[in-house]
Order: sequence, then C-alpha cells, then structure tokens
Amino acid sequence: MDKSFYYSVAWSEISYLKEALTAMEIPYAIEQPTERLQLAEGEVALVFPDLPVRVYNHVRELLGDHGQRYPD
Repeated sequence: MDKSFYYSVAWSEISYLKEALTAMEIPYAIEQPTERLQLAEGEVALVFPDLPVRVYNHVRELLGDHGQRYPD
C-alpha cells in the first residue's frame, strides 16, 4: 500500500475505528511510532493510501479532521 496520509489516534479508540473502516471497506494500516513517524505517547497511526474524494470525506467525517501527510 502506498502511504499517503495518516491520523494519530489513541489506542483506546482503535477498536471502534477498525470496525467502522472495515465496515465501510476503506483500506488502512495501523502503525506504531517510529523514527520517521513521530507520535505522542499512547497513540498509533491510522495510515491510508490515496483515496477518492468521496471516500476521503467519509474518513474525514469519522475522524473529525483532515489527515496529516505521511512523512517521506
């Protein structure tokens, strides 16, 4: 999967978000913090490929904001 953007989310929210994204058939990956992907303590990243605008809007509505560009 080509990584395009991500959202930092708390571990406590992952279960719900996984269920919602899977139900909507939206591709994603879950990543833990790395040297390249800096996240706050207790957070993981939901990583997405480039998505069609309609699908991106579903993700944005679910997560409440625009995602951050995945680091090169």
